[in-house]
Amino acid sequence: MANIKSAKKRILVSEIRTAKNKAIKSKVKTYVKKVELAVADNDKAAANEALTAAITEISKAASKGVYHKNTAARKVSRLTKAVNSIA
Repeated sequence: MANIKSAKKRILVSEIRTAKNKAIKSKVKTYVKKVELAVADNDKAAANEALTAAITEISKAASKGVYHKNTAARKVSRLTKAVNSIA
């Protein structure tokens, strides 16, 4: 355990940020899963709605620094490709 006050604060701040980042990543995964389920069911309308919501959440995560911008772009690209594959 840290003895210096600033080190104690860093520990607390890092725990808070870790919890926030974990929550944001979990939220993104939930939205991605909704898109994948809609694609698996071949439901074009539901997939498009879920895709829009997922892209929004991924963009928010990237803007907050939870995901690197290239990671966010890759996730969006793969989801969009999956939705577009529904005939």
